[in-house]
Amino acid sequence: MAYPIERINTPISTAELERRWAAVRAAMADHGIDVLLMQCNNDFMGGNVKYFTDLPATNGYPVTVIFPQDEQMTVIGQGPFGQIVELPPEGDGLRRGVGTMMTTPSFATAGYTVRYDAELAEKALEPYAASTVGLVGRGQISAGFLDHLRDGRFANTRFVDASDLVDGIKVIKSAEELEVIRKTAQMQDGCMQAVLEGIRPGMTDLEVTGIAEYHALKNGSEQGWYMAGSGRVGVVTRMGGRHQQNRTVEKGDSFTILIENSGAGGMYTEIARTCVLGKASDEMKDEFAFAVEAQQFTVDMLKPGASCADIWNAHNDFMIAHRRPPEQRLYCHGQGYDMVERPLVRFDEPMTIQPAMNMACHPAWASKTAWNWVCDNFIVGEHGVEGRIHKTPQVIFEL
Repeated sequence: MAYPIERINTPISTAELERRWAAVRAAMADHGIDVLLMQCNNDFMGGNVKYFTDLPATNGYPVTVIFPQDEQMTVIGQGPFGQIVELPPEGDGLRRGVGTMMTTPSFATAGYTVRYDAELAEKALEPYAASTVGLVGRGQISAGFLDHLRDGRFANTRFVDASDLVDGIKVIKSAEELEVIRKTAQMQDGCMQAVLEGIRPGMTDLEVTGIAEYHALKNGSEQGWYMAGSGRVGVVTRMGGRHQQNRTVEKGDSFTILIENSGAGGMYTEIARTCVLGKASDEMKDEFAFAVEAQQFTVDMLKPGASCADIWNAHNDFMIAHRRPPEQRLYCHGQGYDMVERPLVRFDEPMTIQPAMNMACHPAWASKTAWNWVCDNFIVGEHGVEGRIHKTPQVIFEL
C-alpha cells in the first residue's frame, strides 16, 4: 500500500537519491566492496541512514541499512518481531530504493536484544558471507551487533572500513542539497528574529529557547539543539543545554543563544548571537567585533584544496598574535544531515576543503568579563567561500 505523500515532511527528490546511490556504487566498485553495512540511532549525528534512505533514525532506536552493489537496500528497524516485508520495485511512497523492510523490537537499554537486529542482518547479508562488507560509520554501529556477526556466520567475511568512501561523497553537496541548506539558514534567521522580538525580563532561558524551537517546528524542523545562557553584563556566561536553562533573565542581562537545528528536509546549519536587555559593555562590543574578524580570517582560507590542519594552525597563530587563547576543540566544520559533519577544521583531519561543502564557523573564547563568539554557515565555491548564508546582522543586539 502506498504511503500518503502528505504525511512526509519535505522529501528529497528520487533523482537526488539515485545520484547518491550511483556515486556510492561506483566508489564501491573501485574499492572492491560488495555491500555496505551501516547503523544509526539518532538524527543529530546519524546522517548516514538519512543520506541513503531519506528517512531519519530517531529516538535511540537502531536503524540498520544494508546497501548492496547491485541490489535494492534492506532496512531493519523498530517494529514487530520477525516482520519481513518485500516492497515493490518503486517502493511504497515512503521507502525508495528499499527492497526489503525487516523489523524487531530491540532496545539499547535491554542489552540482550542487540542480537535481534543482528539476526535479521544475517538473513540480509547471507549472499555476501564470502564477500567484502564495508562498514559505514563504525563509531555508530553497536559493538554487540558486529560481535554477533563476526563471531557467527560471518567469521570469515572480510569487513573493511568504508566510512571515508561515503564521507568523501556525502560532504560534497548537490544543487538540490544546497538549496535545502540555504532554506535551513533562512529558517534559523527567522528563529533568531523571533527570539529578539519575544525575549522579556522574567522569562527563563528555557522559555526563550522555546521561542526559537516553536518557530523552527512551524517551519518544518524535525530535530535540533538550542544552547543558551543569560547573565549580568560583566560576568562570563557560558551557554548550556536545557538542563542548564533555568535561570531567569533580568533587565540589563546579556543572553546568548545557539540555534543548531535541521530545517525542513533534514539538513543542518547553525547560528549564534548575543543580545542585551539594555546596553552592552565596551568589552563585549570589542570582543564580538574581533570574533567576526577571526571568523572571516578562517573563512578566507576555506578554498578548494586547502588543508584543514593548515587552517587550524593559522587560526591559532592569529588568535595568539592578538592575545586571545588558541582553539582547543572544534571551531569550524562541515554540516549536512549530521549536525557535525566532516571535514573537521583541525590538526587531525586528512580531508581537504572542496567546492560545495557547507561549513559552519564559530570561533569562541572567554575574556575577563564576557563569553565571546559568533556562528554562521558558509558555502564553499570554486574559488573560495561564496558568502555567509545567514542574513542575521553580525552585531550584539541591544534591546
